[in-house]
Amino acid sequence: MSVFNWFRRNPSPKVKKSKVREWGDAILFALVASTLVRGLLFSAYAIPSGSMEGSLLTGDYLFVSKIHYGPRMPMTPVAIPFLESTVTSNNIKTYWDGIKLRYFRLPGLSEVKKGDIVVFNKPEEADPAYGRPVDVRTNLIKRCQATPGDELRIINGRVFINGKSAPEAPDQETTYHVTTDGNTLNPKLLQELRMEILQQLNDTSLVVNIPTHSLAAFKQYSNIKKVAPVIDPAGRYDAEVFPHNPKFTWNIDNFGPLVMPKRGMSIALNDSTMALYRRAIELYEGNRVEARNGKVSINGKPADRYTFKMNYYWMMGDNRHNSLDSRFWGYVPEDHIVGKAMITWFSTDSSATLLNKVRWNRIMKPIR
Repeated sequence: MSVFNWFRRNPSPKVKKSKVREWGDAILFALVASTLVRGLLFSAYAIPSGSMEGSLLTGDYLFVSKIHYGPRMPMTPVAIPFLESTVTSNNIKTYWDGIKLRYFRLPGLSEVKKGDIVVFNKPEEADPAYGRPVDVRTNLIKRCQATPGDELRIINGRVFINGKSAPEAPDQETTYHVTTDGNTLNPKLLQELRMEILQQLNDTSLVVNIPTHSLAAFKQYSNIKKVAPVIDPAGRYDAEVFPHNPKFTWNIDNFGPLVMPKRGMSIALNDSTMALYRRAIELYEGNRVEARNGKVSINGKPADRYTFKMNYYWMMGDNRHNSLDSRFWGYVPEDHIVGKAMITWFSTDSSATLLNKVRWNRIMKPIR
């Protein structure tokens, strides 16, 4: 009898798994499966601030699709799953950056489009002082206003792309100077129109945050005498606004023109382009840049032109005067893109009473 036939007739008895082993295998499978789903398909995201109000509210919980733009492969693969990159007040790291992989993204369903609400890593944290790899930087959420190759301008608070006025979000908000006849504004009215008083200047003058869709109705009330947008005038330099250079007298309401870098786009290197694009060349695309006496060297070699390796996007909050966004830290590199916000699956209002805490009208609400 051959050895093969002997084993067929005398199979080894199956060892029955213990309950502990069965539970261990089940937990391991669940962890691996959930990590893959969260890493490659979608993730949950909570809105921490008011920068996207009233499109998204503080306390909204979102599903973010990673397959829309293509799942980004981990660049810092050794990390504790399901935790933020740092925890506790001591900012203890939940990742190990001893292994760093190059940026790579699987094919997606579409490119990032103007008007999409996008989750991405905070570009400001590319500064060496932060010392954080790309995929463990803070997650932010904003609306895409410009895509690679677009020319962006902001004129008196309105965004223009390639010379055309960009559509405003239906629930976009901004601030207005409001003049009344001296009568106080009804708190119930403010709540119904989702308005917020930011500053009471005197008995008849206020600064109020007003959603676009509420503006016409608010102007109709008899005690409202005048409503004028708060605009930082053209030519007034704001040092906090990108590119933080007095040669460009830009502010949050009057900005540009600025062309979004595009993969394969080549630019001449001079004082102006270095002010606008050095951050991308040096920090996002990993080059060593030196500029002296009008001469530029890249990685130790003289250079008079540079060709971009990545695509870049312009992201802004819908709450225009209460948002830290691309106006402050510039364009967003493609390797910082996480995914597209799709659905508000749950929402709570921290300022409401216990019985009214859940915003039922926002449950499973599509994001637009």
